[in-house]
Amino acid sequence: MRTIKGPGVFLAQFASDDAPYNSLEGLAAWARDKGFVGAQLPAWDKRIIDIEKAAESQTYVDEVKGVLAENGLEVTELATHLQGQLVASHPAFDHPADSFAAPEVRRDPKARREWAERQMFAAAKASRRFGLDRHVTFSGSLLWPYLYPYPQWPEGLIDEGFDELARRWRPILDAFDAEGVDVCYEIHPVEDLHDGHSFEMFLERVDNHPRCAINYDPSHFVLQSLDYLAFIDHYHERIRAFHVKDAEFRPDGKGGAYGGFQPWTRRAGRFRSPGDGQVDFKGIFSKLTGYDFDGWAVLEWECCFKNPEDGAAEGAKFIADHIIRVSDRAFDDFVKAEANPSLNREILGY
Repeated sequence: MRTIKGPGVFLAQFASDDAPYNSLEGLAAWARDKGFVGAQLPAWDKRIIDIEKAAESQTYVDEVKGVLAENGLEVTELATHLQGQLVASHPAFDHPADSFAAPEVRRDPKARREWAERQMFAAAKASRRFGLDRHVTFSGSLLWPYLYPYPQWPEGLIDEGFDELARRWRPILDAFDAEGVDVCYEIHPVEDLHDGHSFEMFLERVDNHPRCAINYDPSHFVLQSLDYLAFIDHYHERIRAFHVKDAEFRPDGKGGAYGGFQPWTRRAGRFRSPGDGQVDFKGIFSKLTGYDFDGWAVLEWECCFKNPEDGAAEGAKFIADHIIRVSDRAFDDFVKAEANPSLNREILGY
């Protein structure tokens, strides 16, 4: 077994136009002071990293790594949630999703998708330059508007949707494979890959691709009433990244899983700071450690109540307190008997 690395922090939720949150240098110093030792970099935010430049220039990558190292930080993974979303986006999302793309491809779904795919190919090369072997992203959504079968799905719609999703992602998975990097899809509502069944439907269509992996985030399973501990038992071999994010699900006589178009504070399912929700993180860290997970525990902070500064500081300590430093020997070695084949046979009576 190996000790999980951390605490890491996903910088996306903390970046802003105000110092120190508007530059990699400022965010790195901020993360250090909060107690983090790793940073997951959002590859759509050029204030933090230029993914196309990172794909082509080792000098630039070394500069980014240097800024982090000066603050005692490592890169945990690069993340392309926004670009991944645009690889497969249903027309219903065209206008809302336009803000995810470069200005020159907005209002042009074909150009936008091509841009997103180029970004993913760049992320594969950039990950390799950083010396990383895993990457975090979203799958996109071709079928989410048809999640609930009423009106009933036309025959073959779901199969065609997953077939097309696999066609779009297969070249990207192959590109990441060429660079030795896993693609860790965050299993997430609104994405076509949102639970175990949908992940398996996709995995089958990409022929169990060796680079098709999972970014495990239990908060999204709480909001679906999915057994997030059993999920680890099913898919631990594919779990290659880990977001530490808490959530609570408290349905009442007015609201449940769908949210009722209410703001986050009034929904039955809400994201919370680590320790403030319902997720059994002791159970999660124990299972991941037992299954020899060798990646980072990365705080993805989203909370509808708490101040982000407090959430970050508390989150770093929360992760550090939950990481299990594995032992180099069994606890009962002091009574261990030496190997003695003849004695074993005598004990067994032959």
